[in-house]
Amino acid sequence: VVHVHTPLIAWTRGQFERCHREVAPTVTTLHGSWIGEREGLLMARRQREPAAIANPNDLAILLTAKAYARYEQAALEKSTCVAISDFSRQEFIDAYRPPAEWSCEVIHWGIDTEMFHPRPERSVEAIALRSTLQVPEGHRLLLAVGRLAARKGYATLIDGFAALRTRRQDVHLAIVGRGHLKSRLLQHAAKRGVADAVHIESSLPFEALADAYRAADLVVFPSLYEGLGMIPIEAMASGTPVITVDHGPMPETVDSTTGALYRVGDHDAFARVVDQELSDAEGLSAKGEAGRAKVLERFTMAREVEAYLRAYGRAMDQSTS
Repeated sequence: VVHVHTPLIAWTRGQFERCHREVAPTVTTLHGSWIGEREGLLMARRQREPAAIANPNDLAILLTAKAYARYEQAALEKSTCVAISDFSRQEFIDAYRPPAEWSCEVIHWGIDTEMFHPRPERSVEAIALRSTLQVPEGHRLLLAVGRLAARKGYATLIDGFAALRTRRQDVHLAIVGRGHLKSRLLQHAAKRGVADAVHIESSLPFEALADAYRAADLVVFPSLYEGLGMIPIEAMASGTPVITVDHGPMPETVDSTTGALYRVGDHDAFARVVDQELSDAEGLSAKGEAGRAKVLERFTMAREVEAYLRAYGRAMDQSTS
């Protein structure tokens, strides 16, 4: 079997046919669509995220998404498809209108549940990470992770955080991620009057990132477009509740038992939800435990591997039938 990942790989119908004929049948994982990425950029612009189309990658998506969509159409027609979320599957159905008999299994990502695990109370590593992220003593840590791109929604997050600070002062927002928006986001935090409570760490070693999840009181994930979203799953595996948007695939991973959802762009709703969660210590603990249990049930690497082996088997069976 040849395993293709879109949108990372762009094959024509002819290339799929040749691979099937001369090499092996193909399985294509649909990680998200070019059209969806483009819509994420347009949503970022509507939400007034800074520099929504100011870098070459974003410009390329905006200008070429419709042209590259033909490669995704080819994958749907010429390979066995797997989507990483129910949302992504429906997104491809809406965009490309495959035939009624089109079959596309949903296989969620699996993560390393040994790397990402709950922390002992006030571990040395957690205390050290809070210092690295400049969290003042006695403050609650909100952690956001992901590259600094407009469609990740960080300016909108800072707006919500500013609204939260009118409710309580004992909160600190740390963002871990690289990208061209760092200075713009820090300027945005200053404009909103929360520069003293926002820290951006460009990168952390992988083990330190796992410690950061454990050190956080909440993980916040404001992304405007995802195929699934790995960050909430890693956070849940670490026993940390997640606050995220009620948009796209996020309700597939996060719900009221493992965190909370808020409406995209609603800063007051974000502030209200976070305040409620931080004010309920027992509830936070229960949601952390429920998140870990959910990951062990639905988002392990072993479960993902087993599902893909079955998908490979179906592709081989179809190629010989």
